[in-house]
Amino acid sequence: MNILNLDRVKAFHEWLERTNTKITQVNGQRKYGGPPDKWDGPVPGARCEIYITHIPRDTYEDVLIPLFTTVGPLWQFRLMMNFSGQNRGFAYAKYGSPAIAASAIQLLHGHMIEPGVSLCVRHSTEKRQLCIGGLPVSTKQADISQVMHTMCEGIERVSLKSEPGIAGMSAVVTFSSHYTASMAKKVVIEAFKNQYALRVSVSWFSSFKASPNRLLPPQNLVNVSCRSSVLLPRQTGTLFHSPSFCKAVGGPITPQPYECSTPSSRASLPSPMMLLNNLCQTAGFGPPHYKISCSRAGPDGYLHFSYQVFILGINMSLEGVIMILPGANISSTMEEAREAVAQQVLRKVFHRQVSH
Repeated sequence: MNILNLDRVKAFHEWLERTNTKITQVNGQRKYGGPPDKWDGPVPGARCEIYITHIPRDTYEDVLIPLFTTVGPLWQFRLMMNFSGQNRGFAYAKYGSPAIAASAIQLLHGHMIEPGVSLCVRHSTEKRQLCIGGLPVSTKQADISQVMHTMCEGIERVSLKSEPGIAGMSAVVTFSSHYTASMAKKVVIEAFKNQYALRVSVSWFSSFKASPNRLLPPQNLVNVSCRSSVLLPRQTGTLFHSPSFCKAVGGPITPQPYECSTPSSRASLPSPMMLLNNLCQTAGFGPPHYKISCSRAGPDGYLHFSYQVFILGINMSLEGVIMILPGANISSTMEEAREAVAQQVLRKVFHRQVSH
């Protein structure tokens, strides 16, 4: 296990105080600039960002920002961080022009940051498009565009698409930057669930068909049942400013009380873990037991967890990989990981039993 280098941490904080550098931390990354103080140029466009890997875990902005500033002024620098206080081995630097970014790659790729450790520097892919799946077939572009603009900032355009053999519609949302797209990727799922009782999938958009394992969370689970009439409550509540979209998803235009499977009961939408546990009990299985471990952090900021779930009475392998963004602390991150695992298990086990 890597041990936090307190001398390096102290040097970083002394540098912050000495240079009056402003750095903020949000969602597992520390961010400088965007833009920094006294920036007088335009907002950078495409191919202005570089992706830096092979960073020693105890090397911080006090070393990295001065190094990458030698090429030209930085518009933004983002260092991905772990809860332990170490970095995650990669960062993003954005310059004012593609030419300066290309110079940084040429000059600093292979730079020896410490004995035996050389940096890898290349162009960032700067993904700016999200694909939101699981939308109703009756969804109209004007409605989903209005809904997305109320949820997220930095949206440039929204378009709809459908694919053969896949139920429902998908929306492709283009953002002004990778950062705004990443922030939207974190909130869209919960926003659709809370406002419309609709579970959507969110992934980076690609012209190639994405692997189902990379869509998190899985598809709509509102009508999942197992061997009996186990129904999830339909969640309603205050909606966004699009009545026609409310009609498309079957939600009310005005707020109504939560409804459960019986008229007299009230409940909120159960979490995937709670639902999995309830369905296991109803089906006569044992309670699920989770074994989850973080395997790596991806370049897009997502944590990759491998898992195994053991359920007495189910004679099949329940293992796989899920991806989540870091939470506010270790406890909330592990809780979110368990919920995502339960979501996948629901698809693998109970959806399969319902469809056969």
